[in-house]
Amino acid sequence: MKQMPPEYYQLLEELQTADFVIVDLTLYLDTHPDDANAIQQYNQFVKQRKQIKKAFEERFGMLTNFGYSYSHYPYEWPEAPWPWQV
Repeated sequence: MKQMPPEYYQLLEELQTADFVIVDLTLYLDTHPDDANAIQQYNQFVKQRKQIKKAFEERFGMLTNFGYSYSHYPYEWPEAPWPWQV
């Protein structure tokens, strides 16, 4: 397994944390759609996740495929390691 710099793991952990909160808030909002505070938190974490994802991909390349991430030149998806390989 390829060892990546500490920032790689830090950003990946921040993404996982934001994803967890977003999923949790989504489940909560399914049953509490009028909770303005939860909606605000949800939107805050979605914005935060986009910023973290952008920072990660600018530094380390694509996180996902099939049109969910931009690619540098040359097309970088075939390059390892992929996030689940570290």
